[in-house]
Amino acid sequence: MPRRTTTLEVRRTERLTPGMIRVVAGGGDIADFPDTPYTDRYVKLVFPRPGVSYPEPFDMETIRAELPRDQWPAMRTYTVRALDHAAGEMTIDFVVHGDRGLAGPWAAAARPGDVLRLQGPGGAYAPDPEADWHLFAGDESALPAIGAACERLPAGARAVAVLEVGGPREQQELPAGVEQHWVHRDTAGPDGLVEAVRALEFPVGRVHAFVHGEAGAVRALRRHLLDDRGVPRADLSVSGYWRIGRDEDGWQADKAAERAAEQAAIPG
Repeated sequence: MPRRTTTLEVRRTERLTPGMIRVVAGGGDIADFPDTPYTDRYVKLVFPRPGVSYPEPFDMETIRAELPRDQWPAMRTYTVRALDHAAGEMTIDFVVHGDRGLAGPWAAAARPGDVLRLQGPGGAYAPDPEADWHLFAGDESALPAIGAACERLPAGARAVAVLEVGGPREQQELPAGVEQHWVHRDTAGPDGLVEAVRALEFPVGRVHAFVHGEAGAVRALRRHLLDDRGVPRADLSVSGYWRIGRDEDGWQADKAAERAAEQAAIPG
């Protein structure tokens, strides 16, 4: 089934930290955007190529059928931080590294009335209310999904969050009651997140874990939780959101190649 493109307009922006900008968009098609039970709900943001004229109404299937591939819009994956149908608003948080990248500079320059197009949503995770406690681990790219998950926790639930950011100024507020361990990349080094999770004293009972962020760190944490901590696979939500040295197009190509290699290794 063709994926529908949702068209919204920017209503306001907010600088959450020096390196993260919140964009709130609404109007347009938001009434038809489906709600889901997932807290890692993600969308594909659609960024038109400069100088290319696209058919109206905007439709990705038509664009892919009629235009050469190098004129297709670029796509970037982002988590929906919040969706408020009553207010007619969707919130998305963007990590910004100055002028680098595509989506971050767009968010930094966004003004009310700017068009935001997206496809989705996807997602697969929400905190299990039957778990004895919850573990959240990730970097800035995972903070929107972790924040949304923390807000969805049942009253009185125990949760531990290990969060890697560039430095103290990049820390964000999480709901009261969440045990927080902030890892500062500027002092802890490249393995700080993994080492911080390894050093944790796990509470007693069944954990439901959400571990997302840079692919290398996520892979190391997955092995640690499965092999060293004995967490069942069914109680893990683990995924690499990005990889050092690769933009999203390159990272998606890497993942596709890895999946193909895994399939080829399975006996026929």
